[in-house]
Amino acid sequence: MSYTTLACLPHYYLPIRERNPSFSLKLQQQSKVSCRRAVKMSATELTNSKIPYESYAIKPPMHPTYDLKGIIKLALAEDAGDRGDVTCMATIPSDMEVEAYFLAKEDGIIAGIALAETIFHEVDPSLKVEWSKNDGDFIHKGLQFGKVHGRAHNIIVAERVVLNFMQRMSGIATLTKAMADAAHPAYILETRKTAPGLRLLDKWAVLIGGGRNHRMGLFDMVMIKDNHISTAGGITNAIRAVDLYLEQKNLQLEVEVETRTLEEVKEVLHYASQTKTSLTRIMLDNMVLPLPNGDVDTSMLIEAVQLVDGRFETEASGNVTLDTVHKIGQSGVTYISSGSLTHSVKALDISLKIDTELALKVGRRTGRA
Repeated sequence: MSYTTLACLPHYYLPIRERNPSFSLKLQQQSKVSCRRAVKMSATELTNSKIPYESYAIKPPMHPTYDLKGIIKLALAEDAGDRGDVTCMATIPSDMEVEAYFLAKEDGIIAGIALAETIFHEVDPSLKVEWSKNDGDFIHKGLQFGKVHGRAHNIIVAERVVLNFMQRMSGIATLTKAMADAAHPAYILETRKTAPGLRLLDKWAVLIGGGRNHRMGLFDMVMIKDNHISTAGGITNAIRAVDLYLEQKNLQLEVEVETRTLEEVKEVLHYASQTKTSLTRIMLDNMVLPLPNGDVDTSMLIEAVQLVDGRFETEASGNVTLDTVHKIGQSGVTYISSGSLTHSVKALDISLKIDTELALKVGRRTGRA
């Protein structure tokens, strides 16, 4: 790649060896070759990784090391490769300005609006974005719910990255909303079964859909699962070891233990009655039994909840679907966790179109608008 070509590309278009702000800025100043797209860069723009979460209607969950802006840059960079958008550079004049409209192609809960604005700003701070809906609002098929105005090239560069995030987040939010409504009075939780690298975004979408977050990772909650119990030599040994560890390290964390039988529930309750413990929640795993007719038997779950009798929070896990979650929610459990909220999500169909009249015409023809 020539120096003059490099001078035409923003930082997230460049190969790794060329991503040096001062080097790239110098190239832009020295180059006498006109580019199809004018790019403004500054060292501040390249190094500033802060995102104004306080301006978001529904804020993302907290994570001590997650770099959301870094995820955005990575998504843009993998799309741009080492040349940038060659189709845009070939077909669109650098100064052409357009308006593009967000179009819902199916009903659902919209999520990722705040993130979309951040992505557009990363590509081109001069792009103007307007919305008629907020994160968490219902959108119906055929609705134009937002628009972006500015240079056509920059809008199209951002388009796929924006839609990839919004469609996934909206799919998660839509399923979460349905599950949360059906689970009432229990609260619906996701799990750590998220797309690698997208943990915070997946969990943010759950919040937007009206769910609650389970632990963010391995660091913010003690969760004693079957493998810990087997390795520790039993459920009592595992809880005792956690109590000792937290005391020695002077840590205050929520503690959950997984139980798989009523005998294990009784053993946990016996330990807690004899000893001061840091335990806060008992998971009742696979105590919902599927029946041949598609229904579920929750009698074991109900018995376990009655044994706990409000002494600890309870969480039902296993065989949780949109069809079964209502019955599980009537058992008296505090929480219901479902990995399907994030690991099996169906993206919500959304598009971004400059020619909305033609897009709607095609959409009606195919039943998607």
